[in-house]
Amino acid sequence: MAVAEQGSSFTDRLACVPEREWNEGAGIDALLDGAREPFVLRGLVADWPLVAAGTRGGRAARRYLLDHARERPFKVSIGPPGHDGRLFYDSEMEMNFRIGTGKLADIFAGIDTAEELGENRTVYLASIDIPSHFDGLEEANSIELGDREPLQSIWIGTRTKIAAHNDFPDNLACCAAGRRRFTLFPPSAFRNLYLGPIDNTPAGRVVSMVDFDAPDLAAHPRYANAMAEALTVELEPGDAIFIPSMWWHHVEGLADFNILVNYWWRRTPAWLGQPQAALNHAILAIRDLPAEDKAIWREQFDHYVFDNDGRVTDHIPETARSILAPLTSETAGRLRAFLLRALSK
Repeated sequence: MAVAEQGSSFTDRLACVPEREWNEGAGIDALLDGAREPFVLRGLVADWPLVAAGTRGGRAARRYLLDHARERPFKVSIGPPGHDGRLFYDSEMEMNFRIGTGKLADIFAGIDTAEELGENRTVYLASIDIPSHFDGLEEANSIELGDREPLQSIWIGTRTKIAAHNDFPDNLACCAAGRRRFTLFPPSAFRNLYLGPIDNTPAGRVVSMVDFDAPDLAAHPRYANAMAEALTVELEPGDAIFIPSMWWHHVEGLADFNILVNYWWRRTPAWLGQPQAALNHAILAIRDLPAEDKAIWREQFDHYVFDNDGRVTDHIPETARSILAPLTSETAGRLRAFLLRALSK
């Protein structure tokens, strides 16, 4: 039995992402510090020149970006004729779009032509690093994030639907042109989202296999539990949303042309490594062991990683605890080198 409501009527039944007030003089550092719940900041980047260009239309926004674009290839995802904008798997679990590279001017010329002909084409430039692909764009359209040193990316495209996924860094996403709909789920909802393969993904992160436009509760009955705790919001140009680390988010570009700028940062030093890599290694080394062996390793993980209390190190001289002590960049580097050697055997 599929859910009767589809499209926007489905999201209309969900709770809204809370909105927070912000003080232009004080910035938003205090709101972001320690935040573990999502919230929306209306009009946060309304004064950006990019936002102003977008209000004049898609072509004006594209011209503005071209004025700052570097002469280098841009990676682009393109759907076949008749593509509905959902960048996902096909019936054979291959991607339902192709990936290519080209000059930004040529990619935008294709969008111009499609608009002139009234054609619906799916064109999506995802997670383009701004400093390496544009000159002056970051400086002209900036935001004060305190002492954070974020990665800054831009997402450009036609009407698109990006399956629910999560990211390890915190994320401040700013709608610069068009409109975006976000549907969010807390980290604990992963069991109810029917996640797909880890190593075969549309964009590097595992995604929900549920079609959010027409959820099929016969095939995905636990998704009803996910819907019960979902949050949704539509962003207009100038609005921003904070998505905390590991929150699942489904993202739709609702206008004919859309631009999103986002900032990613970690709460912990980058030299600590990526938790996803540890999960992948655990699948390789532990998941397929006999049940009794897995139980032993579960206890060891609890002891060394998840509980990690004084019982681990109190009996060892402080100067001899090595990687059992809180990691530093030096000890993390030694551990990484050890892992690389072990994985290469």
